Amino acid sequence: MRVAVDKPGARGARAVVFLSTIDRQLDSKRRIVLPVEFRAAAAGPFDGVFCFPSIEAECVEGGGKALFDTYQALIDELPFGDTLRTALETSVLGGMARLSWDPAGRITLPEAFCEMCGLSDWVSVVGMGDRFQIWSKDAFAAHRERQRMAAREGLPALRAQQRLAKVAAS
Repeated sequence: MRVAVDKPGARGARAVVFLSTIDRQLDSKRRIVLPVEFRAAAAGPFDGVFCFPSIEAECVEGGGKALFDTYQALIDELPFGDTLRTALETSVLGGMARLSWDPAGRITLPEAFCEMCGLSDWVSVVGMGDRFQIWSKDAFAAHRERQRMAAREGLPALRAQQRLAKVAAS
């Protein structure tokens, strides 16, 4: 099942989120059809999505204007000339492409993105709330297992931390 649902946003606004994982095949021109729910979630000032090679993993990261705004706000918090700011500007803003939908609801991934992230045939499109990622299908299978183990190991510690915070607040 693939879904994009509303979630409460800042100041009472509703934000649409990207959910689920689907496998898609890239065609010979590097085009991919994203779910209609993803297209609705990315709706914004232009008819398409913002994408760039992820700074977290070997995949393409994408989303709507809200994702762009999130990264821009993060960058704006850092002083001009800061090395982290420059790295983020170079990697995110310098690596970003605005990809428009064609009449069939497809986007065309830049060749450089496909080469950098190993995308050639079957890919996994992974909803991650305010963004989505496009992975090589095989690479994502391994990544998903690592993430599942990290979540399994980290959740008990997070719950303990939350219980302590609740007790301290009482």
